[in-house]
Amino acid sequence: MNDQTDPVALSPQQAWELMQQDPRSVLVDIRSTMEYLFVGHPKGAVHVPWIDEPDWEVNPNFVTEIRKLMLGGVACANDSGCAPVILICRSGKRSLEAGRALLDAGLKNVYHVDEGFEGELDEEHHRSTLGGWRFHGLPWEQC
Repeated sequence: MNDQTDPVALSPQQAWELMQQDPRSVLVDIRSTMEYLFVGHPKGAVHVPWIDEPDWEVNPNFVTEIRKLMLGGVACANDSGCAPVILICRSGKRSLEAGRALLDAGLKNVYHVDEGFEGELDEEHHRSTLGGWRFHGLPWEQC
C-alpha cells in the first residue's frame, strides 16, 4: 500500500518545469476525447481519458493504460526513482481523483496540475481567464 493518498499538486508552470527537468516525465491529459480534440491540449500530452463519452463512466482500464505508458514500472530505476506521471484535466478536479486511483494501485511519483488546462470559471462563466495551462501561455495545440 502506498503511504501517499493524494497526488502532488503542481501549478501549470511547475508541471512544465518538471517536464523540462526530467525528460522521463509523462504528461497525461485525462479529459474526454471531445475536450482533448476540440478544446485543445498541452503539446506532448498523451491522452488517456478518466471519464469519456458516450457513457461518462470512469474508465475501467485507466490504471492499466497508465501502467502501459510507464512500461509497467520499468520506468522506476533504483538510482533515480520512478518517472513522474503528471495528470491534467480541465480544472484539477478529475486529475486529483484519477491520481488517487493511481496511488491506490501502487504507482509512485504521481502529480496533478491543480489549475488544469482551462482553470476555474470566472464571473461570466468563462474558463481560461483565471488560471490553467492555456492561461499561463504554456505550449498547447488544437485539432
